[in-house]
Amino acid sequence: MKITDRRAFILEQTRQHPVPHAPSIFLHLADESVDLWRMGEEELEELGVSSPFWAFAWAGGQALARYILDNPEAVKGKHVLDFASGSGLVAIAAMKAGAASAVAADIDPFASDAALINAELNQVTIKVSTKDLLKSSLGNYDLICCGDVFYDPDMTTRVLSWLDSSPKEKLIPVLVGDPRRSYFPTSRLTHLQTYEIPVQRELEDNETKKTSVYAFS
Repeated sequence: MKITDRRAFILEQTRQHPVPHAPSIFLHLADESVDLWRMGEEELEELGVSSPFWAFAWAGGQALARYILDNPEAVKGKHVLDFASGSGLVAIAAMKAGAASAVAADIDPFASDAALINAELNQVTIKVSTKDLLKSSLGNYDLICCGDVFYDPDMTTRVLSWLDSSPKEKLIPVLVGDPRRSYFPTSRLTHLQTYEIPVQRELEDNETKKTSVYAFS
């Protein structure tokens, strides 16, 4: 049976947890106490649920959130895009650090609903988008944040092409959070900060993952 009430499903299948590397932020996350933790792809497909990336605090997003909270001048007064947002973590961190606005963009409508729920939990207001931004212009943002987006060759090619479409007269700064996943574009990134991020072993095959924040060029 397809899920008809996404919000109710998210609340039922997650629990409130502090983000390990940014504990001032709480998210609704999946853990061993909920069915979502054990659901396979076929069972999720029957429910009409894509892979629930929104239910976990991924390493790149945690690194970006920590960097933004420690360096609020990076977002203060700016209009921020949290691309491939998942839980909305980076958008929430941006608002807590003084951004003028933040959009949590993810093509999965469950992710958008999760981001709104998480924003309410943290008493900040964000906007959401389920539009496939890779098919459009970069938009009128002051900063774009990309966490954990270089995991697939096609996705990496599309993201790099999209970021390169920024007009030269208005280059939009881009921050990347990444634990050097498989298709990490080393030559395009300038290192800013490295963290040891606590992660779930079931997702990352380790209890911590060295993850860095970079400026994209």
